[in-house]
Order: sequence, then C-alpha cells, then structure tokens
Amino acid sequence: MAKKRKKIKGFIFKPFSMKQKKLLFWHDKGSPHCDKDMVIADGAIRSGKTIAMICSFIRWSLKNFDGENFILAGKTIGALKKNVIGPMLQILNAWGLNYTYNRSENYIVIGNNTYYMYDANNERSQDRLQGLTAAGALADEVALFPQNFVDQMIGRCSVEGAKIFMNCNPGSPHHFIKTEFIDKAKEKNILYLHFTMDDNLSLSEKVKERFRRMFSGVFYKRYILGLWVMAEGLIYDMFDESKHKVRTKDRDYIEYYISCDYGTHNATVFLLWGLCGGKWYLIDEYYYSGRETGKQKTDEEYYKDLVKFAGDRRIKAIIIDPSAASFITCIKKHGKFKVRKAENDVLEGIRNVGTALSELMILFNDKCINTFREFFSYVWDEKAAERGEDKPVKQFDHAMDAMRYFINTIVMKQPSIQVFK
Repeated sequence: MAKKRKKIKGFIFKPFSMKQKKLLFWHDKGSPHCDKDMVIADGAIRSGKTIAMICSFIRWSLKNFDGENFILAGKTIGALKKNVIGPMLQILNAWGLNYTYNRSENYIVIGNNTYYMYDANNERSQDRLQGLTAAGALADEVALFPQNFVDQMIGRCSVEGAKIFMNCNPGSPHHFIKTEFIDKAKEKNILYLHFTMDDNLSLSEKVKERFRRMFSGVFYKRYILGLWVMAEGLIYDMFDESKHKVRTKDRDYIEYYISCDYGTHNATVFLLWGLCGGKWYLIDEYYYSGRETGKQKTDEEYYKDLVKFAGDRRIKAIIIDPSAASFITCIKKHGKFKVRKAENDVLEGIRNVGTALSELMILFNDKCINTFREFFSYVWDEKAAERGEDKPVKQFDHAMDAMRYFINTIVMKQPSIQVFK
C-alpha cells in the first residue's frame, strides 16, 4: 500500500484554454450543460483534453458523492496508469487531497470514494465489470475499447446522478463511438467537445509544428486535424524511395537486432537492423516462402538460415511475434540468441512505423527488394473500414509485420523517443 505523495510530485498547472474550462466546469450547477449525462471529448493529440477531463472527473465525483464506487478504464492497465493514474496522483498532490493507492489491486481511495481500474483490451474485458454498482466512469481512449465493454460500463453506472466521461482520438467515421454517441449526442443527452492542438495553451508553435511533421495520410487527418475519416489506400503513403533508400555499407553500427515474422505456409522473414548515428538502418533481409517454392522448411532449417543471416554480428535480440511458439522454442533451445517477444498491437504499430518513416528514424538498404515491394502493396482493408475497423489486408505483409515488430518493440521504446496519443 502506497501512501499519498510518496515519490510523486505535484502537477504543475498551466493556464487552461476556454475549451478546457468548458470541459472542466460543464457539470457544475449553473452550467448550461449540467443536466447532461455524458461528456465526450475527441480531437487531436496533445490538445489538452485528457488533463482537463481528469480534473473535471475528480472535482465532480468528490463534490457530488461520498462512499461510492467509480470506474477508471483504459485499453490496458499499463496505458491507463501512464495516461490517467500518473497525472491524477500528481493533481491530487497539487490540490492537497489525501488518497491511498493500491497498486497490486488497482484501485485508489480518495476520501470515502473508491476508483477501480479496468482494462478494455478485448471482448472478455466486460466480464470484470459485472456486479459492480458505480456512480460514474472515466474512459480514456474509448475508441480503442470493444463496444460490449462500453455498453457494460454505462450500464454499471446506475447510482442516481451518475455521469460518464469519455475521451479519444478520432477513428473511422463508421466507428460505434462516432455513430452511436457523437452523431446522436442530442438525443442521448451528451455534451460533445472537439479539441485541437490550439486548445492546449502550453504548446508552442514549434512543438505543434513538430507534431504536424510526425504524421501523414489518415493519421495526419485523425491525430492532427482531429477528423473521423476512413483508412483507405496505401498504409505507408509517407514512404519515399528518394528519402528512405540509402547505402548501408561502411557504417559503424553500435547495435544490431533481427526482427522476424515466422510463417509455416506463409513466408518467413528476417530483417537485420543496425543503429548508427541515432538512426536505425535495415541492412539486409531474408525472405523465404514455402508456398511460392513448394517446399516448407522446418524450424531447424530456419534456425540454420537465421545463424547464417546473422553472420559474426553480435545480435542483441531476435524480435519475434509471440504466436511463433515453435520457432521461439527452437531458438531458445540452441542458446545462441536472446529472444524478445514483439509488441504486437497492429494499429499502434502501424502508427508508430508511420511516425518513424515521417521523422526519418529508419532508413533502408536499397537491396531489400521484398520489403520495398510490400511497401507499395500494403493497403487498408476496405470491407473492415465499412464496419468501423482499421485493419490491413492480410497479404503481402510479412516484411511489414517484421518491421512493425521492431519499430513498436525497440525503436519507440528508446528513452529519446516519445510517441503521443
């Protein structure tokens, strides 16, 4: 059990914009929106909506309830702790409010109210909400939640006077948050607030310009312009051969990784990455398709190819999809390479690869022809988009998957790299 203020500094507040103040005070008596049952704040990254919502939720819950339960939800517990719980504890310290934070059981007690943390990672997540009676909920990045979790969360908030607080970055215009809540805000008694980066007064023009450079295509429209738009066409439309194709010989690499997309009938891909001058270079690729050659290799044969591919380089780790259980076991059995299971969130990974391409954090040897071929054939699934889902077409994607594993697991975890939602 960790008491208040232990190694947690107080939040340093900057002046709030008019949009943030509207979110902060919407539920107060005398506000034209105080009778609303829900607030949804969407829009651009770094627009100040999350901090204003946390402050609003704390003020409202403590002012109106004593001894009630509340829901704090994020896509994962880790994301919730980073995006909401960390800032919340700093805000409580800045306001001089006592609290108890139970890290192992994932709840916070403020006064006599208890705030329970939940992940909304898959369809089964809603089961953990069953049986709870709550007076309110704060859902962070709610567009990433399954619909049954959102429905269950709303149903659990049955105490008189309960309210729901939700924020997100935009997704597909067919997403249920857009069609069932934002588009029906009036009939469902919802306050809808749209944020841009200009609503965050703490951002300088230089910082805002940096964020504008980080994204292109659908992600620019969603995360910078704050629009609910379809994901269509090429996924990595920011890939530019004139910028991203380079010579990789005669460089002094200080670190090596190999990322792997393993297939039984589909292709198996190894990508060799080297770090030089603060940038990651794709030095070489291995691409073998049993479907195309008519002969499938065994795990042992792939392992021998992996050893040959690595050569005499000191490989820090093999980054591989966790589902490749048999090949992971084979690599571990030989003991030559360390295995690191990849961070395999597809949409987050695609967004991170896009950022790495836009910021020129990754460059490519011009001989990696299979990787280049996939760049120009890796497209969004139009049928999935019509259902409100963002998914790539599952073909010509093996090098793209291996690249995504590396970017999401290694490049974006570097201390100097910050990816903002």
